Amino acid sequence: MEKIQKQYLAALRAEMAKAGVNTVIISGTDPHQSENPPAHWRDREWLTGFWSTNGTNGTAVVTPDQALCWTDSRYFIQAADQLKDTGFSMMEEDGPNAVNLVDWVTENTPKGAVAAIDGTTFSVSQAQRMEQEFTDNGIIFKTDFCPFDTINPERPPRPGNKLFVHDEAIVGESVDSKIERTLAEVKKEMANAVMLSSLDDIAWATNLRTAGDIAFSPIFVSYLYLSGEQRILFADADKINDEVMLHLEKYRIEAKGYDEVFDFVHSLPKSVRLLTDPAKTSRTLYDSMNCTPVFGGAGVAKLKSIKNESMLGSLDKAMEKDGVALTRFFMMVEKELPSGKLTEVLLAERLREIRLSDPTCVDESFASIVGFNGHGAIVHYEPTPETDVAIEGNGLLLVDSGGQYTLGTTDITRTIAIGTPTAAMKHDFTLVLKGHIALANAVFPEGTTGHQLDALARQFLWNEGKAYYHGTGHGVGFFINCHEGPQNIRLNTNPTPLEPGMITSNEPGLYLEDRYGIRLENLIETVPAMNTEFGQFLKFRTATLFPFDLSLCDTSIMTNDEISWLNDYHLMVRNRLTPLLSPEEAEWINIRTRPLTR
Repeated sequence: MEKIQKQYLAALRAEMAKAGVNTVIISGTDPHQSENPPAHWRDREWLTGFWSTNGTNGTAVVTPDQALCWTDSRYFIQAADQLKDTGFSMMEEDGPNAVNLVDWVTENTPKGAVAAIDGTTFSVSQAQRMEQEFTDNGIIFKTDFCPFDTINPERPPRPGNKLFVHDEAIVGESVDSKIERTLAEVKKEMANAVMLSSLDDIAWATNLRTAGDIAFSPIFVSYLYLSGEQRILFADADKINDEVMLHLEKYRIEAKGYDEVFDFVHSLPKSVRLLTDPAKTSRTLYDSMNCTPVFGGAGVAKLKSIKNESMLGSLDKAMEKDGVALTRFFMMVEKELPSGKLTEVLLAERLREIRLSDPTCVDESFASIVGFNGHGAIVHYEPTPETDVAIEGNGLLLVDSGGQYTLGTTDITRTIAIGTPTAAMKHDFTLVLKGHIALANAVFPEGTTGHQLDALARQFLWNEGKAYYHGTGHGVGFFINCHEGPQNIRLNTNPTPLEPGMITSNEPGLYLEDRYGIRLENLIETVPAMNTEFGQFLKFRTATLFPFDLSLCDTSIMTNDEISWLNDYHLMVRNRLTPLLSPEEAEWINIRTRPLTR
C-alpha cells in the first residue's frame, strides 16, 4: 500500500522548486547532534517513515527525481522494510556495499545547481566537508533551507519540560567544581571561553536534568556559555522553576532564552577565543560567531566520562536494583510462558512497568529491544503492534534494556532459550559468550584505546567465518545518556584511551537474518590492575548483575578459565542480589547461578 510519505516528498519537492534547490540533504538529528533528538527535530524520520522510539541513524537526500536514505548496518533490515512504498530507497553507509553520501551528491548534482541543508541540524565539521567538496565541483552550497515548518503543519513544538536539580550527594561534585575543571581544560586549548552545545555535557556541568525533552535521556534542550567572567544557560524560560532558578543563582549562572544564543555569540568581541567542538556545534551557530572560534573540546568532553567514587558507588546500587527488576521480569516470563499469551510487545510493557516500580528509576534508558527468533537478528528491533509475535515454540529471546535511575544508568542484554534450543544456537551463544569473557578478562597498559581491544570479543566468531558489525562497547553516562563518548570499543580507530572511572558496555553479538540473534551485554568499569616496571596496567570490573542462561552454554568449546570466570561472576550476582530478593526469587537466582560444570 502506498504510504503517506510520498505526499510529504511531493510537498518537499515543491518547496525545493520555490527556493531554487536541486538537492536537499536532511539530517537525522538536532542542533546539538543528539543521537535521539526531540520530536521537534525528527524531520528525516517523519519524511521517510524510517523511525523508532529510540531514534534511527540516517540521512536523507532528495533530488527532483530521486529520494534516498543512508543508514548503517544496525538498521539495514529495519530500513529496507520501513522504506517500502515511501518513495525512498535505502543506501548502505557501511559494509562492503557502502556508498559515500557526499560523493553521491557531488556526482548527481549538476554544476551550478544548489545543494542545501538546514545548517542548524548539521555540525560544523559535516557542513565543511560538504562545502569543500561541492564548491570544488561547481555546486552552490546553501545552509539555510528549512522547509519543515511549512510542509509539516503538525510538527511538534520545541520541548518545554521543567528542569530539576540532580542531588549533589549522589553526583559527588558541585557545579562550581565542574565549571572550574571545564575552564581549566579550555585554557589548555588556548581559549578563554567555551560554548557547550552537546546536551549531555550541559546536564553534567549544571547538575540539572529533566524528563521528556529527549526520550529516555534526562537531558534538556539548551546551550551553556562559560568564561572566567560569565556563566549563561540558554534555555526556554518555561523550563525553569523557582528551585532551578535558586540553583542557577547559587552558582552564578545567568538564564537567557534559548534563541538568544545566536545574537549573543554574534556580540562577542574578537578577543574572546571561544572553544568550539566542530563535531557538536551547528553550522548555523558557528556562522553567527563574531568572536574567534578555537576548534577543539576533547578534554572537556572527557570530563564527564570519568566517574568519581560517589557516582561509582551509586551505580552499584542502581545495578542491584536493576538485577532485582530483571529477576522479577524473567521469573514472570517463565511462569506465564505456558499460557501462550506472551508477546514481544507485552514483554516490553511488563519490563518497563517492573523497572519503573522502583521510585529511583525515572525512565528506561531506551525503549526495550525484545526480539524473538528472527526479530532478534534485527540489531535495533523495537516491537510494535504491526510486528509483534507470540513467544511460543522453540528458539531464542533477546532482551536488551536499561533504566535511568537517579543513581546511575544501566544497559544490559540477555539472550535466553525458549523451549528447546538447537545445537547450533548453543554453539553460537557460546562463541559470543567466549568473546564477552575474553574482553571482560582483558589486562592492558595505560594508554590503550578501545579499538585495540575490540578483536578480543570477535576472535571466536572470526575463527568460524562469522561476524557482527556494530561496536562491541559504548561509553555510558551517569543519569545522562545511555550512549556516551568519547571512549568506545569498536573496530574504528578512536584516539581516546580507556581510563579508570570510565563505564563502557561489553556487548558482542551474532545475527542470522530470519533465524535468531544473540547479544550478551554487561557494563564494565575500567580500574587499575597492577604497576610494573613496564608501567601502569588496567583491567575491567564487571558492574552488571544478572546471570547468563546456563542452558545455552556448550562447555565442550569452553576453557576451564572461561568456566571459572562465569562461575565467579554468577557467585557475585548471587551474593549481591540474594539479600534484596524474596525467598522465592532468591531460590530462582540460586538455581540460575549454580556452578557450571562439564
